[in-house]
Amino acid sequence: MTDNFLELDKRHVWHPFTQAQTAPDPIVIDSAQGVFLRTKDGREIVDYISSWWVNLFGHAHPTVANAIAEQAARLEQVIFAGFTHEPAVKLARTLSDLLPGQLNRVFFSDNGSTAVEVAMKVAYQHWRNIGQPNRKRFMTFDGAYHGDTVGAMSAGIASKMFDAWEGLLFSVDIMPYPETWENDAEVEAKETAALVAVDQHLAEHGSEICAMILEPLIQGAGGIRMVRPGFLKQLVNKLQAQGILVIFDEVMTGFGRTGENFACEKIGVVPDLICLSKGLTAGFLPLSVTVVTDRLYETFLGETFDKAFCHGHSFTANPLGCAAALASMELLQHKETRDSLKRIEQAHHKGLDYLRDLPQTRHHRVTGTVAAFDAVVSDGGYTSSLGGELKKWFWDRNMLIRPLGNVLYLLPPYCITDDQIDAGWKAMAEAMVALNPK
Repeated sequence: MTDNFLELDKRHVWHPFTQAQTAPDPIVIDSAQGVFLRTKDGREIVDYISSWWVNLFGHAHPTVANAIAEQAARLEQVIFAGFTHEPAVKLARTLSDLLPGQLNRVFFSDNGSTAVEVAMKVAYQHWRNIGQPNRKRFMTFDGAYHGDTVGAMSAGIASKMFDAWEGLLFSVDIMPYPETWENDAEVEAKETAALVAVDQHLAEHGSEICAMILEPLIQGAGGIRMVRPGFLKQLVNKLQAQGILVIFDEVMTGFGRTGENFACEKIGVVPDLICLSKGLTAGFLPLSVTVVTDRLYETFLGETFDKAFCHGHSFTANPLGCAAALASMELLQHKETRDSLKRIEQAHHKGLDYLRDLPQTRHHRVTGTVAAFDAVVSDGGYTSSLGGELKKWFWDRNMLIRPLGNVLYLLPPYCITDDQIDAGWKAMAEAMVALNPK
């Protein structure tokens, strides 16, 4: 059956981020529970990356599964233009209560890319609505990745992942990103240089800038690159002092990943817009939100439709997704979850001890439940040949660890045990010695 299943997959399925001509056969996953994925042939695989960073509390968590089942028996879908329903209203209120400041207006969409697209469109139209249509420029960071729709790709052009569509994209203003790691002696100099570059750019183009969009504290697909909270606080204060909108893309960092509910809390700032997805539904269903301040929302109010935000999706605020998200937000506040966030961060620091003295590794770094390091290779970056070798090496040892080229990281669900984290770091140290990247 499995062989036939794979033949059908090859005949009909187009997988993401995959070169189908050279890729090995995809792995058939039959079921999952907690931290484990189970294959058709009975193997149990530890999911060290939360299935592309979406699974917060473990697979098939009964609280979320039951919430979806109960909602499905009542209302599975309704158009959200001109209609509303209880799960959406409750979720919007819950998120508003969790978020800092006046981030009270929730716009629903389907995934992280569209949440970013919504944020950029809102920011752009805001200036048009208040009579400043000359503010059209977006600032972003070097190495940023914000998703795969056209606006999101434009914001993430510096990730160098979108060459095939370069002709479709609009230009953005790319600022230096002072990434850092343990024992980084140059971090203060890098941060100072980055802030000077921002000051110079604002002096020249400040009146034309619409917004800056950034991934707070951790750049995800760009290589799990980290910056310090203090730097971002200074940056956001500079931007907001000049009236420039700040968009936080917390698609990955939201819902506890950095140790707080949201990275903006850890930094001590309130962005004008925040994009959330991935862990929003605990990994069960596609759903995302873009949340904006009351002040920003009010610039879209008027007697005529031309000021309205003319954007939407067929499954906007899907009741099943909202029910899953409400269950996820409930679990996020449990003491067990809060304790796990601290426990996982401590386990990461301990696990990196296996790697710190290995010459094949460098730039060890931890923020909350996310930890990473770079393998020292001659062909670094997302397309590094080492990535494929490592994926297979870990898979043969029943581990789902998916490096970003030569960047290895753990981003586990919160139900993972300390022993499982320890085993993951030991395996990565063994891989560095066995494969000896150069």
